[in-house]
This record gives sequence, C-alpha cells and structure tokens, in this order.
Amino acid sequence: MIWSGGEPMLTGPAAGGTGPSGFRERFLQGEPVTDGVRPSILNSWQRSSALGLSPDQTELPFREDFEPDGRIVHAAVPVLDRLQSRFEGSEMNISLADANGTVLLRRFGKSSLARSLPAIQSVPGFVFAERVAGTNGIGLALAERRLIRVYGAEHFAERSQGSACHALPVRDPLSGRIEGVLCFGYPRGTEDPSLDSVIRKAAEAIERRLLRQSSTRERALLRAYLDAGTQAADGLHHGLDVAELADRLRPRDRAILVEKAAELLSCAQRAAVDVPLPDGRSITLVSRPMTDASGVEGFAVEVVLPGAAPRAAADGIPHQVVEPLGRSAGPAPAVAARSEASAAAAPSGRRPGVLAAGLDGERGLRGVHDVSPPSARGLVLVGEPQVGTYALAARRRLELLSDAGTRIGSTLEVGRTAQELAETAVPRLADFVTIDLSEAVARGEEPAAPLDELLRAVVHGVRGGCPFKAVGKQVDYGSTSPQLRSLTAGAAVLEPDLTAAAGWLAQDPEHSERLLRHVRSLIAVPLVARGVVLGVVSFYRAHGSAPFEDDDRSLAQELAARAALSLDNARRYTRERTMALALQRSLLPHGRTEHSAVDVAHRYLPAESDVGGDWYDVIPLSGTRIGLFVGDVVGHGMLSAATMGRLRTAARSFAELDFPPDEVLTHLDNLVSRLDREDPASDGAGIIGATCLYAVYDPTSQRCTMARAGHPPPALAQPDGTVTFPDLPAGPPLGLGGLPFEATEIDVPADSRLVLYTDGLIEDRKRDVDVVLDQLRGTLARSAGTPEETCEVILDTVAPARPYDDIALLVAHTHALEPHRIASWDVSTDPAVVSEVRAAAMRQLADWGLDEAAFAAELMLSELVTNAIRHGSGPIQVRLLHDRTLICEVSDASDTAPHLRRAATTDEGGRGLFLVAQLSQSWGTRYTPQGKIIWAECGLHGM
Repeated sequence: MIWSGGEPMLTGPAAGGTGPSGFRERFLQGEPVTDGVRPSILNSWQRSSALGLSPDQTELPFREDFEPDGRIVHAAVPVLDRLQSRFEGSEMNISLADANGTVLLRRFGKSSLARSLPAIQSVPGFVFAERVAGTNGIGLALAERRLIRVYGAEHFAERSQGSACHALPVRDPLSGRIEGVLCFGYPRGTEDPSLDSVIRKAAEAIERRLLRQSSTRERALLRAYLDAGTQAADGLHHGLDVAELADRLRPRDRAILVEKAAELLSCAQRAAVDVPLPDGRSITLVSRPMTDASGVEGFAVEVVLPGAAPRAAADGIPHQVVEPLGRSAGPAPAVAARSEASAAAAPSGRRPGVLAAGLDGERGLRGVHDVSPPSARGLVLVGEPQVGTYALAARRRLELLSDAGTRIGSTLEVGRTAQELAETAVPRLADFVTIDLSEAVARGEEPAAPLDELLRAVVHGVRGGCPFKAVGKQVDYGSTSPQLRSLTAGAAVLEPDLTAAAGWLAQDPEHSERLLRHVRSLIAVPLVARGVVLGVVSFYRAHGSAPFEDDDRSLAQELAARAALSLDNARRYTRERTMALALQRSLLPHGRTEHSAVDVAHRYLPAESDVGGDWYDVIPLSGTRIGLFVGDVVGHGMLSAATMGRLRTAARSFAELDFPPDEVLTHLDNLVSRLDREDPASDGAGIIGATCLYAVYDPTSQRCTMARAGHPPPALAQPDGTVTFPDLPAGPPLGLGGLPFEATEIDVPADSRLVLYTDGLIEDRKRDVDVVLDQLRGTLARSAGTPEETCEVILDTVAPARPYDDIALLVAHTHALEPHRIASWDVSTDPAVVSEVRAAAMRQLADWGLDEAAFAAELMLSELVTNAIRHGSGPIQVRLLHDRTLICEVSDASDTAPHLRRAATTDEGGRGLFLVAQLSQSWGTRYTPQGKIIWAECGLHGM
C-alpha cells in the first residue's frame, strides 16, 4: 500500500477479490463499494457511470483544431525536452494537455514507444477529459484540480488496466487559471517514489516560463511608454513619476490613486476621472491606450497635477467617473515595478502584474528618463488590462476576507452566524449561497453523523425565485454530488460548469433542471472546525456571471473555514447555554401549587445572550401564611445557575424554619460569605454576589412583612387601582457580611396584586429606570386580570425586547381568610381551664362542620395548652384556623421551645409532643416579638 494525496492506495493483487481489480469489478456489477477505494477514485467511477460511459470504450474524441503553438506549448517544450532526457531508455510516456483535456505534446523515454503504442496514447489531439474518457490521469487532475495518481485497475477503461500515471495541473502564475495538465504515464509495477517531486518541479518550471512571458510583455509596454517621447501632442509632459507630489500627498492619498488607477486599467478605456481625496481636494487620473513594437496592447494611467486639467478635447478622452468593478476571476495581486531596469532585473519567479511608478516616494522612472522641469503629468501604472483586473480582484478578495473577520460571528447564534456568512459572500463572491447544517448543530450538540440529517439553514441570493429547498427542510445529497464529495474529502469541490457535472445532475434530475435555469457554476465547501464537520456551504454563480475558478475556490474555502470557527463557537455556546438553562429551569419551581392566601403566577425569561442566576419561590408557611422569594445571583452561566440552586434551597430551608424575613436574609448573607471563603478560586476576595427580596403575607391580618438585600422594591397594586412601590430599607447585597437587614410591615388589602421582579425587567442600557418604573405603574393600573394575565402584560409592555439580563417575575393576588373561619380564646395560667378550652373548641368545630376532626383536635389542643400553662408564661392564647386544613395554635410569652423526644417507660412525662406529632400532618414552633407560637395542622377529616 502507498499513499497518494493523503489517501491510502492499494497497489498489489489481493485474494478474494479485495484488490483494486476486485473492487472495480464489484462496482461495475452494481455492488456497493465503500472501503478499500480512495474517495477520489470512487467519485470518478460514479461520475463516469452516471455519464453512461462504457469501460470497454476504445475510441476517444480527436481534435484537429487544437493550438499546437500556444503560450503553454512555448513554455513547456524545453521542460518536456529535459524530462525526455531524464527518462531516456525508460517506458515513460510524458504528455501535456490543455485545460480541456486535449493532449498538445507527447514525449517518450524510448523512441520505440511512439511506434508501438496505439495512436490514442502516442499522437497529440486526443481528448482525455473525464466526461469522455472516464477515470484517467489527465481527466481526474482536471476534475480534482490537484496532483493525482491513478494505478492500474483504478482506471475506468479496460485499455488502461496495465498502466499507472501521475498528473498535475499547470497554472498561469498571474491569473491562477489552469492552463494545462502535465502527465507521466508508465507501466503498472514500475512505481517510482520520486515521481511526485519530479512532476511538481517540472510543473513549477513551466509556470515560471509562463510568468516570464508576462514579464516580457509588461516590460515591452513600459519601454513603449518611455519611447513615446517627453512631449505629447497635448503639450503636457510625460515620463515622470508622481514623486513630485510627495510633499503634497500623504501615503493614504497615494494609495487611493493606485487603487483608482488599477480600476481604470482594468476597464481598458480612454478615460479621465477626478479622484477625491480625504482633505477635500481632487486629482485627475488619465487612462490612454498604447501598443509596443511587437503589437502588445495595453494602457497607461497618468496623474495630472492640480490646476493642470487634462485636455480631454485634444486627447479625445471622455471625462468620467469609473465605478468600482465587480468580482473578477484573477487571483494574484499585481507587483509594482519602479523602472524598466528594475523590471528587467526582477527574478523570474516574481509575478510582474501592473508596472507602477513611484507612488511610495521613490525616484521611480526618473533614473530612466530624466527631465529636470517639474512634470505636469506623471505615470502611475502601465500594463495590460487583464493584469489590472487580476490585481483589482486580488485586492477585493483581501477586502472580502477582512470584512468577513468583522461581520461573521457578531453574535453567538448559529442561525445568525450562518446568515452572516451568506450575506458576506453575496454578491462579492457568489450570486446565491445555501448553507446546510447538521440538525445537531442547531441544538448545540456535536454531530455524530454529519452526512446524515442535514437541514437547510440559509438561502440567500441577489434575487428571489431560485428553486432552492426552503429553510428548515431536510436536504439529501446523492453520492456523486459535489456537496457530498466535499463532505467526504473535507475539501472544497469546484464545478465550473454545472451542465457538465454528471454527479450533480444525477442526484435529482428534475430539480437540477429547474436550478440550471438560474445557476451555472458551483463551489461546495465543508464547514469544518476543530475536526468537527458542521455542514456544507454551496456558492453558486448565475448565468451572466463569470464561472468560478480555482482562486474563487481558495477564497471560498478560506471564507468557510473562518465562518466554521464562528459557527462552532456559536454551537458550543448554544450547548453551554442550553445546559445552563436546563439547570436553571430544573432548579426553579415547576407548575403551580394552590394556596388559600394568594393566587400566584411566575415567569422566567433568560437573557438573549446568556443565562443568569435569577430565581423565585413560593413557600407555604404556618398559620396559612405564604412566603414569596425573588433573587438574582451576579454573573451568568453554569456557575451562576448552580449558585442560584444552592441559595434557593437554603432560602427555602430558612423560611420553613419560620424565621422572619430579616433573619432569613441574615442567614443567606452568612451563607454567601462562607461560599466565597470556601471557594479556592475566589482567593478570599468574594466572587459570589446576590440580591434578594423576601415577603411574608398573612391572610388573617392582611399584612405583609418584607425585607430586601440590595434588590428592587416590589410593586403593590391595590384593589382601587392605586400602584405604589413600598419604601423598604434597601439593605446591602448578600455576601458583604456584618451589615444588618431591616424588615418592614405594610397593609396589603385582599384582592391586591404584589409584583416581585429582578432588575432585568427594569434595567436596560437604552432606558432610564425611573421611566420604566412609571411604565410598570401604568401597566398595573390599567390591567386588573389574573396573575397569569398580569405576567403576560408586564412582559409584553415593560420588559425589553432583547433583554441583556435574566428576568424573574412573580405576581401574587392576595386573599383574606374570612373572620368566621378564625376562632381565638385567651387562656389563663390555671390548669383547670384546659377542659373549658377543649369544650369551646369542640363547639366551634361543630359549627364549622368538622366533627370528624374533633377527636384529633381535642387531643392536640389539650396537650399544647397544658404545656403552655406548665412550661410557658402568660398571656396564653388559643387560635383555630379553618382553611384547607385545621390549624391549632397556642401562643405564650415564653421563648423556650419544646423538643420532641422518645420517653422511657419509667418517665412520667414527655409523651405529649409525641402524641401531637402522631395526630397532626405537621407541627412546629415560630417565634414572635411577644414570644412563641406552637402550632399543629391536621386534615379536615381527622387522622
């Protein structure tokens, strides 16, 4: 096995039909062939089969009108002569074909080969393009546009099974176009590892000779310009560079002149244009044709000094403004030459391009044609128009790549990044662009099988009506399509003429026929970043535009490579954001729990760019009270979401211990400070910050106790439509440590709406906070719907359209516990009154229709009142609350709390609380400024 272009190639026979011949036979019989055949060969076989070619075909087209004396032939003859001398005595067959696959020259290591080989292999004029000859060296080199090797059975035709070959495209160094193909043919079994190096060096030698031909033409034009004399018919002086303007032109001004001169040269027209400069001045450039002694035609572009207007009438030159040219196929920037002498001394490997005179402040042409008086007109550029076109196109390619660096990836959204790639390429590179991404990429996942489940992500073009599959549709590519070939090979695939792209046509003939009415040329490029194939981008040019060439393919591949990195960044960000959002949502309350005290609705809206640590919670408390939390952890991402989960869990625990709001915040403050100290990354500097608001609403008194830690105050919409923002002490944010928090108690009438929110709702870079708060006040005053409706209207009217921070919103519609559902008695400290309390409670339960709960309530009240009399201090009060459950409360002025314990058999006491715990659904103690309350809750149907 040997390697060819990074592909392993089997070269020897193998048993069981697994060698090259076996794979070929299996393919020709219609059996699937995947492993064991290089992708480039398999693709060529598939294209040959789709074209209907027969492997038994012996005749090839012959062209009598090929050009036997063209530029490529002149450049190649000496090189092929040297190759013939090198391989003298061997069975090497050396061929040079043109860009269409027509053989122009033949050389042989043995002269006898020319007589023994059939005409198809020994006579120039036969066409070896893949579309007529199947898989072969010349045809595949043109199709793949790179160095290829075809060995034995890898040829499609039977006639070539005993041969092997190396083939390499030869390009014009100036334009980058493929001018021909150099091919080495030899008998199978005589593989020489040095042939790769030999064919590359030979192709480079031919390309250097092509370059020297261009250099000679450019120098001839410059000589013709100089020989035109120092005085033109218009009376203006010629032959000097624009160094005379060095003291009056900044480098930027000179660069502008060169750029406009290149546009003028590429237009190939007589013209005079006024070039505006940044300082408000304008300088005139004049373009005029010229011809050297050998008949080479070109143009000279001169600059006219301010105040010396061009005599357009005398020159016959129209005064016009030349618009910037569109995209051009030339690849190489023009190289400036300062004089005839410097051009002649340039090394042969240098690309000549347009000859320029002294815009960088050098003396330029003055050493060649010295004239002492200051010139009124100086040479800027001289050369052939197509060379100027190449230079202009090269500069615009660089501009396109520069723009791509700033335009693509402005956001971390996969869809938007793909759209930016298409918008950058149209119309400067392509007329239409389609982008297909793996379905997993949109979700932020790494594609497991990028060749499957491609979805159309973008369709963008210079006009509508082109029959591409719509965005969101699944796209399936045939095995010979350029897109699938590019994904398989991991490289750009160019189809200059789609009408001849059999693989592309065969995948969907009906759709391809409709598409061919609009497009003519295609480049398919895989989107690969960090080894992950994300999808494929297809660049199309329409009829009327120049077909794509190799330099366009290189540009498309570079553009796609840059975009792929941005797409992968967006994909990774999407994955991280999805994970953080999933964690965030999993740590927030789910669904809604029915409460007698309030009706609640809540929303969480993540930021447009990232996920933060905003949270909310609704916590049922003893005595039918309800706790309402809203908080905001500083920062974004997974850390903030995880920290939010820890804070919410801790806050819920502290609240369920019936601590008042200010004490809950104090405990949370201590927790955040401890998390900072324990985090090794913080270095004790404090990396976690959070704000929080905690409100406890009591429906029995219709009062709400609130405390906040650096958090925005809530909004209170009362039943009469009045909306206020209660004046609560701000308190420091959580984590500062050591600073007190203050609680405030306010009246909250029934049917009020309490709105808690995080700062993402009201803080926006483009809006003033006071204005937003007034907007929130007006929205609440105008709306009187359910909490769900209130959430929707607030998000629709108050929340920013593209929030840069998370938003947590909690709306609570308050209710009051009706007075007839509350019963209370003052109890003296005499143990004898316990029976009276039990009797009064039983009568109240009978009035409420709770006879089934009477037994359990009687026992619990007896134990709780007895404990209060024995271990507490007066005054003592008993209260019964008839809500969704029956709540028994006994309060006293003592701050000692009872503890549940298991009494021994010898103990006389200690069984009362155990009995209460068994009879109730839950029980506990909460402290008040006057003492404590011991409460027990049981079902309305007893135990």
